Amino acid sequence: MADNEWTQPDAPPPPLFLGEKERDFVKQVNDELIERVIGQGIFYYPISMEHTNFHPLYGEAIEKTFLPPVRVYALIMWEGYTTETTNLGIDRRPSIVIHFHKRRLTEDQDLFVREGDFVLYGETYYEIVQLNEPKQIFGQVDHKMEVEAKCIKARKGTFNAG
Repeated sequence: MADNEWTQPDAPPPPLFLGEKERDFVKQVNDELIERVIGQGIFYYPISMEHTNFHPLYGEAIEKTFLPPVRVYALIMWEGYTTETTNLGIDRRPSIVIHFHKRRLTEDQDLFVREGDFVLYGETYYEIVQLNEPKQIFGQVDHKMEVEAKCIKARKGTFNAG
């Protein structure tokens, strides 16, 4: 009879299909798909936090200094034109949404997407105006897999890549 008795294990078993190996596999597949099949290349211009003179109270900078561009592959959605009405009239600018693969950027390219940075898509410069992290891997709260950046076309004179 003693051979049939159930005993509780000391530790629960690891979760099925949700471990580090599975997350690494998903990263590898996403890297290949985005860089070799369906992704588009852009140039990312990050702000230099060391060389930009930020206001001590407000944290804003009139003159921003940018680091050299980094080539990044991402999924890009064209949103059309954003129209705003101001005192000076109607302002119509194109906008895009860029879906970055978070682990590829942070682990492999040491790049962190920030509002206020600029990207070159095609021949047009866009400013990142809003960020979101909408997707979790396998529904795990601690493992975000995407950075979504809403971008609008930069006004002439706002950004000089030269």
